[in-house]
Amino acid sequence: MTAHNVPERDMAAGSSLQGRAAGHGRVYQAAGNQLITEHHHHYQIPARIPARSAAPVVPAPDSVRTALVERPPRVLRNRASVRAALASALEERGGIHVVHGMGGCGKTSLAHWLFQEARQRGLVGLWVTASERMALRAAMLAVAADRGAATVELVAAHNGQRAAADLVWHYLDHSPEPWLLVIDNADDPAPLEEGGWLRSSPAGTVLVTTRRANAPLWRGTVLHHLDVLPLDDAAQVLRDLAPETGTFEEAQVVARRLGCLPLALNLAGSYLARQLLESWTMSDYHEHLREDAINLIDQGADPAAAGRDSRHLVSRTWRITLDALAEQGVPETIALLRLLSCWGPDPLPLTVLSRSAVDDADLGAVEPSLRGDRVEPALRALLDHSLATLHRFPGERQETVVRCVQIHGVLLDSVHADIPAHDRTAYLHAASLLLEATLTDGHTHAVAADHIRLIAPHATALLHRVDRSTASGAVRLAVRVAQRIYEAGDYSAAVALASLAGDVSERLQGAEHPETLSARHQQGDSLRRQGGLQQAEALLQRVHGQRERALGADHPDTLQTAAVLSVPLYLLGRHEECLGWMRRAIAGQRRALGDDHAETLRSRALILEFLVDTGHTEEFLGDGPATVADCERALGPDHPVTVVAYSNYAYGLLHAGTPEDAEAAARRALEARIRLHGPDHPLVYSAELVLSWALMLCGVHDQAVALMREAVEGRERLLGRDHPLSVKARVLLAERLAAAGQGREARELIADNLADAERVYGPDDPDVKRIRATFAT
Repeated sequence: MTAHNVPERDMAAGSSLQGRAAGHGRVYQAAGNQLITEHHHHYQIPARIPARSAAPVVPAPDSVRTALVERPPRVLRNRASVRAALASALEERGGIHVVHGMGGCGKTSLAHWLFQEARQRGLVGLWVTASERMALRAAMLAVAADRGAATVELVAAHNGQRAAADLVWHYLDHSPEPWLLVIDNADDPAPLEEGGWLRSSPAGTVLVTTRRANAPLWRGTVLHHLDVLPLDDAAQVLRDLAPETGTFEEAQVVARRLGCLPLALNLAGSYLARQLLESWTMSDYHEHLREDAINLIDQGADPAAAGRDSRHLVSRTWRITLDALAEQGVPETIALLRLLSCWGPDPLPLTVLSRSAVDDADLGAVEPSLRGDRVEPALRALLDHSLATLHRFPGERQETVVRCVQIHGVLLDSVHADIPAHDRTAYLHAASLLLEATLTDGHTHAVAADHIRLIAPHATALLHRVDRSTASGAVRLAVRVAQRIYEAGDYSAAVALASLAGDVSERLQGAEHPETLSARHQQGDSLRRQGGLQQAEALLQRVHGQRERALGADHPDTLQTAAVLSVPLYLLGRHEECLGWMRRAIAGQRRALGDDHAETLRSRALILEFLVDTGHTEEFLGDGPATVADCERALGPDHPVTVVAYSNYAYGLLHAGTPEDAEAAARRALEARIRLHGPDHPLVYSAELVLSWALMLCGVHDQAVALMREAVEGRERLLGRDHPLSVKARVLLAERLAAAGQGREARELIADNLADAERVYGPDDPDVKRIRATFAT
């Protein structure tokens, strides 16, 4: 310090020298005027200098020239299109690129790749983290220092004497070298917007990573959505990390279970790679995922990293967003996500979450509560923060568009495991009610088929979530869904869902619980349609015995199983047994339900086919017209039972009526099938088969063959080439071909298929006997 004398000036009368200092303060006093010059030399990073305000001091990062990535992948898999776009941006400069996606999808890894790419191209790489306001400010001031800002300017900015963002961008704009600025983890855009930190510059490129899909601040930027990896690339990530633990195919199985989420893949691969006491293969790891998936996945994290940042754990990474949303006044996002976690990761129709249905499901008692009028803002928040995605699915016949929401499976598992035990029952119960509320009978076939295809995976997922207290509703729902799948013609899926429902109900409620038996009944009927005739007959026999013991012989459920049991018996050639079961069912249903009940009429419609094939022609001619008329009167012409009556009556007329009458009835049956089921359904092809036979008897051979070929192709496509109905269809096609004079193809079909038909249906099956006799001559 130096002091210089200056000319003395008069001082005010009565003035006195009174100076005080505290701490490191200094006071300079003089009776005359003095000019004092102080020299200060600062060697600290400016962000460490205390501001004059009471705000806490946040240290600047140790470096802005290093990508702050805990464990970047050795090889960045896939992302080819976005990598190409970002690499081009390095050359063009001046743009702001925002990479958004759910937590754990690899945004920071992609940013790290671009950071290294920029450095290899000679650009200056600058990396800041935007997860916290003060840390962002300190890091951006460090960027200004890196680009040449003077100490005095940084101190002024730090102390609020100069606009900090203006200072930073002045030096970025005038940087002598081109640069890439990465602003990582900008999940809350508010600090960037409030501080004016996000700008573009002709001197470099800005890359922002965020979970926020929609934010006003992103307007004018280039958006890149990052999703999970394709399956093959996801499997390769596991092979990159733990190549000795499994084949590529085994890695695909694990990757699929992990939903191809990069964070989960890296944790799983790291766990497998650094095992000491265990020697798990990828197949072993997949099996253990069934026990406690989220906890097992998290064990792949570096303990030190996991302790510092919950982004490194799949169990906690999404909690960052949920906590922020709760602070922003949308706590219902937690309740909505917990509800969604009761279902599966497949697309869920938005109609499931209608306001009235959510209110009826009564989630007001959980904390935070969820009301119907709060679902919309909660869902929008999930979408905006990349916790959910919205999809539009065209209907099967392009007549409808179904809007769906989809949540990643690992996120659902993580959230579900975090539901408080005292709230779990309420959520599972609500999930069953909401799905069941959408199973209305008012849809057209196309809409109903599209809807049930989307609902079925969630009924399946719900069965895997329930416990003893919530099993009843979920099993009841699953049986109803399996029935709808069965009606839509997807018999394999119906078998799978009904079987799972039966297994879950048996484990939690007992083998002879009414809901267990309902599931087994549906399983048996679906098995029959699938072609498993022996398995269906054995299962239905067992269900009937259990229902008879538990409910009584004349209970409607017992009688329903008796009626359904008659069908595989008929197809197996046990015709007298079939008639005995069906007649017992009809008599009991008339007593218990009445003549006009749908189940009574269904049984009466089914027996028409059996009567003519077993030689009871007079009984068929007496009952057939009356059954059709009763169904039309009581149920209407387009009811499924009425359509069965049309179809079986037409089939019977092929044996017991004139060809012209049979053709007219068969056409009516086919038209009714198409109205009810749509044009591409197994039962439509069965109706075509009947009409083809009627045309053959009428001598219209070309049309008969063309229609029969269509029926064969349809059955093989929907049911499989080896399905019993497909085998019989090929045999019947041979009969039509022979009648049309195409003997060579007919003989080839018979040579390839008649033995299979005899094996499946038995040598006494009417169709098999007739066709064998035809070709013998």
